[in-house]
Amino acid sequence: MRNTARWAATLGLTATAVCGPLAGASTASPATAPASLYAPSALVLTVGQGESAATTAPLRAVTLNCMPRPSGTHPAAASACAELRGAGGDFDALAGDTGVMCTREYAPVVVTVDGVWQGRRVSYERAFANECVKDAVGTSVFTF
Repeated sequence: MRNTARWAATLGLTATAVCGPLAGASTASPATAPASLYAPSALVLTVGQGESAATTAPLRAVTLNCMPRPSGTHPAAASACAELRGAGGDFDALAGDTGVMCTREYAPVVVTVDGVWQGRRVSYERAFANECVKDAVGTSVFTF
């Protein structure tokens, strides 16, 4: 049941993030067509207490849209988008803050990312030893 609720929340937030900017827009005529097209980048990020997304209910969820400009409910959308662009959209390649000192407390948190990054479908999950370690890796992306 928890997994079904997670997917329902993720799909709802993804649909809102991707389709929200399109609401109320009329069909574009050649005179109003954009000068260039861009690949969509709209993500839903969740965090929950536990070791696996399959057994964890999300505690927080945010949306992150990076094209055509940073937006969404992510508290640091501009810097998170810049970090993701710098890492080529690879969440494992995000450079963490090496100067952060975290305790060795084991209170696992799991982060999930679902959506589209530069036109490609993305589904990512990572468990961290505790909240401090999560915040130190991918300094802006996972800090919400």
